Amino acid sequence: MNRESFLARESFIEKNARERVRALLDENTFRELLGPFDRLESPWLPKQQIVPQSDDGVVIARGSLGGTPVMIAAVESAFQGGSIGEVSGSKLACALELTLGECEKGNLVHPVLLLETGGVRLQEANLGLAVIAEIHAAIAALTRHVPVVGVVAGMVGCFGGMSLAAGLCSHLIMTRQGRLGMNGPEVIEQESGIEELDAKDHRLVWGVFGGEQRHRTNLADTLVDDDAGAFREVIRAAFQRGVPERPRSAQVERSLLLRQHSSPPPPLSPRPPSSEPARRPSRGQIWFTALTGVDGAQLRPGPGGSKSVWSTDAPLAGETARFIAVVPDRENRFPRAREGEVGLEQGWALAREVRDVLEADANGARRPIVAIVDVKSQAYGRTEELLGIHLACAAAVDAYARARMAGHPVMALIVGSAMSGAFLAHGYQANRILALDAAGVSVHAMSKAAAARVTRRTVEEVEALGDAIVPMSYSVNAYAQLGTLHRLIAGVNADAPSGEDVRRVSAELAGAVRDARGGARDLGNRLLSPEARTTRAASLEVRRRLGAQWTEG
Repeated sequence: MNRESFLARESFIEKNARERVRALLDENTFRELLGPFDRLESPWLPKQQIVPQSDDGVVIARGSLGGTPVMIAAVESAFQGGSIGEVSGSKLACALELTLGECEKGNLVHPVLLLETGGVRLQEANLGLAVIAEIHAAIAALTRHVPVVGVVAGMVGCFGGMSLAAGLCSHLIMTRQGRLGMNGPEVIEQESGIEELDAKDHRLVWGVFGGEQRHRTNLADTLVDDDAGAFREVIRAAFQRGVPERPRSAQVERSLLLRQHSSPPPPLSPRPPSSEPARRPSRGQIWFTALTGVDGAQLRPGPGGSKSVWSTDAPLAGETARFIAVVPDRENRFPRAREGEVGLEQGWALAREVRDVLEADANGARRPIVAIVDVKSQAYGRTEELLGIHLACAAAVDAYARARMAGHPVMALIVGSAMSGAFLAHGYQANRILALDAAGVSVHAMSKAAAARVTRRTVEEVEALGDAIVPMSYSVNAYAQLGTLHRLIAGVNADAPSGEDVRRVSAELAGAVRDARGGARDLGNRLLSPEARTTRAASLEVRRRLGAQWTEG
């Protein structure tokens, strides 16, 4: 940008979310939906002595951009760091679903997402995680019809589960000031140490997460200067390019090849390969073997080529199903992904395993896919962020979502931990989610110790909040109150299942497969249960009001 252009520019970054939306839309076409005067606030923040905001930090508008009908959704980073809670996430998901409905009727509306967000709002942890999965599902469905354009402009950046949403976008636009990654620098420093990544080293941070680096490594499509007019032009150009033949999140073979044959720099604080005696198998390993009759030692590396992703076909209620689990690999060359975390290799391998089923069954019966879930977290590492762990996990999300939409009954069976972005990548796109009612089975946006550090509480205080506020609980019984679970299976030995335990769980899976085949292929069933009508009343109210306003005016 030359001096004259710089002086004449209209800064985009300095605007708040509502002003950014207005700056993009054609004059006199801005129409906000479910705005601040609708006063639909988070029901969970006041319970924690946090003042809510009347739009919950998300602006939804319809209008036109260069004459093209658009829906623009913008996250306001000034409220709770742009974090996603039940109301804000439901606004985003519902707006995308309504846009999808228009496209399916032949009325093409182009979605634009302005993503200035830290991801899940920890004060609404499990509901934030649930609505982000619904956002992912809607983006994956929309990209079959129109390009979904994502924009990461400001210095808050786009992190957490919403970085996967950015990875799912058809076209991604960034500024040099923007940042993109699954785990923020502060989180990596907190979880893996300052030797892994010094969050105060700004040159390093922008060298890993910054817009210029993301564009140079093809993790963003367009790098744009901070000017509202420039943003309008690059978004219009993205519309004109249309739906990519192979979106970034579907380029599995190339990504696997790059990772298998590259020599990434080691973390600054590498963990040596484990010399400990063999440990007890993980829950994921135990249940994979119990349900399939196949031990990991018998498995050959599949299309994904990762020792930490087990995959095989096995009988389930008279048909063949594909079973997939993420398991520990203590010799993994990425040290931050040795204990059952979902990292670069695991995300891309999951995507390849699921897409292998999609391709094999394209002209025949769609076999069920069972994701056995025991994932403690995503991998917290500098190398993982540099090489795009958010895109690897987005690729897994995209594959599972496309399998579900193609008619594969996708089941998630939670047998251990189902944490954060790892669960988003492996399990949360399932038609039906089942869980064992047993000690050690939990769902959450962050581990207790990490949540305590981030919220500046003790672990005991975090646990006490979970007892009082349902979406913050680590208990699988509390999670069942959200209405997301299809079945909570009690009376099963999670660590040493008997033959009867395995038969019971197999029967529950078979019943869930039948139920999924008789239902819709989206995630709408999660809002139909009696539990959802109570605990997720705000989500339902968002959908009711936003749907009513969508066609007004």
